[in-house]
Amino acid sequence: MVGALGVVFGDIGTSPLYALRGILEEGNDLSRDTVYGLTSMVIWSLVIVVTVLYLNLLMRTDNEGEGGLLALVALVRRTTKRTRTLTAVSVLGMVGASMFLGDSVITPAISVLSAAEGLEVASPSLHRLVLPVAVAILAGVFVLQRVGSGRIGKVYGPVMLLWFGVLAVTGAVSLGKDPQVLVALSPQWAVLFFVHDPLTAFLSLGSVVLAVTGAEALYTDLGHFGRPPIHWSWLAIVFPALLLAYLGETAEVLRDPSAAAEPFYAVVPGWATIPVLVVATLATIIASEAVIAGAFTVIHQAGGLGLLSYLKTRHPSPDHAGQIYVPVVNWCLGAAVLLVVVGFGSSSRLSSAYGVAVSSTFLIDVTVFLVLMRVRRAGRLPQVVGVLCGLVVLAFFAASLPKLPSGGWVPTGIGLLLFLVMSTWWSGQRRLVAERRRVEQRATDVLDALHHDDIRRIDGAAVFLTRDKDIAPIALRALVDVGHTLPERVVLLSWHVEDKPSAKAHEAAVDVHTFGDRYAGIVGVDVALGYRERLDIGHVLGAACEREPDALDGVQPDRAVYFISQPIPRLARDGAMALWRQRLFLVLDRLATDRAEQLSLPRARTIVVGREFSL
Repeated sequence: MVGALGVVFGDIGTSPLYALRGILEEGNDLSRDTVYGLTSMVIWSLVIVVTVLYLNLLMRTDNEGEGGLLALVALVRRTTKRTRTLTAVSVLGMVGASMFLGDSVITPAISVLSAAEGLEVASPSLHRLVLPVAVAILAGVFVLQRVGSGRIGKVYGPVMLLWFGVLAVTGAVSLGKDPQVLVALSPQWAVLFFVHDPLTAFLSLGSVVLAVTGAEALYTDLGHFGRPPIHWSWLAIVFPALLLAYLGETAEVLRDPSAAAEPFYAVVPGWATIPVLVVATLATIIASEAVIAGAFTVIHQAGGLGLLSYLKTRHPSPDHAGQIYVPVVNWCLGAAVLLVVVGFGSSSRLSSAYGVAVSSTFLIDVTVFLVLMRVRRAGRLPQVVGVLCGLVVLAFFAASLPKLPSGGWVPTGIGLLLFLVMSTWWSGQRRLVAERRRVEQRATDVLDALHHDDIRRIDGAAVFLTRDKDIAPIALRALVDVGHTLPERVVLLSWHVEDKPSAKAHEAAVDVHTFGDRYAGIVGVDVALGYRERLDIGHVLGAACEREPDALDGVQPDRAVYFISQPIPRLARDGAMALWRQRLFLVLDRLATDRAEQLSLPRARTIVVGREFSL
């Protein structure tokens, strides 16, 4: 539970720094009814979106223990074979992942800026230091990503536990001065607000979403902690602390309307401002770390599911195998965050940039969940509850649209750009596979030709790698057709990615098959991978040798020569894809990880053979 506090709840846990301030700006006035109505909307948004939707619906729908939008998309793809449904959920997955990454630009910026603005509260003369301090902190966070959190990650949970203690204590003290504010727990105040001023109440939802940002982290991090720790952390620690924090801020604003300018620090005693500022800064750094790690995970999963090219990935901490670092994502995300911080300059301005990306991610999560319930023919209750939650999320999304001109265009624009990149890669890869299937021979056809041609067998072992076991590797055809030679021991190693997180736990992860006595010395090895996994040639060949030692006799992974078959895309003036998308695909293909490096192959014994194919 303590570990979950440091990873899962960093984003939503730091929202009291800025959420109520942005929400009160939508209310037009600070009358008791309006403030109660807005606070009630915040509280019941936490109940509906976090407790009902994510904790009790989505987190019960896991993909072999893994959660998150892409895990949900993979689960739908495993459940149905209908082409239209598969295409629709793949597109939804790309949109949702893109919007999540767009939101990842705003979250570190607004969190750290909100904490740094405590300097201004402590002393107005420190106003000029807020922006430089925020920039320095964020720059340090991104620079240190390459090192990894390592041992320091162990203190994330205790620091966040301290943070939630601060929220609970300061909120409770403020609430104790005006306990009648507890009436805001009733949903009637939200209903009355909608009845008396429906337009203002509806538009306020665009800011109320600030209080539930980070809710998707509960589902995304399901595989790291499991449901019980996240469930009980929320119910026993996080939710009560957030309730006390928002109710305490509400009580302070009703006592002193000027506190609406900075309600979080208004409930903090003057002597405690600097200590709380330090804890708030540490909490926002941890929240930023969690968001960045989430972005790395989404990119990694998208590569496994074929929605994005494989990018260079490192494991900065030898003690934490699940911790990954994607350099190009880190630097692009860091540059975007710093530009946003400098461009907007304050958390109040940044709050208008929130909403569209967050609510669209919620909406896509609900939509894919309902699609899964439909293809599974699940019971009526989860579908009805899902639809009701979907209507609430749809209201958040619609209310956020007016914020597009004032800042919402930033994460939305980033999300749309990333969707364009993902969809182009996905479409281009599908066209390449279709073109290869159209013009290339099957592996058995090439092997049949060995008996009709004068092929000289030479000493040694060769491993031919291909993503499609039904298509003859380009390198195999080149060696046979051009060189008229073939090693005595040949392994045709193919792999495919299944719509599950990991295939290691399944008995049939590595399949070894021979081609009969006619093809002496030629063996096929096919390995199944999960979308979180990457191919380890040495491990696969070792497992294959253990399973079929006779068939692979003489094949030594540390002495074999490896042949990579590389399809090379080229522009097609009359192709189905627009030329500008073809050019974008070529750029993405050039940026993809080198295949030898991606597969961890020895460069001195690796030969890459390519062939051009039209897009």
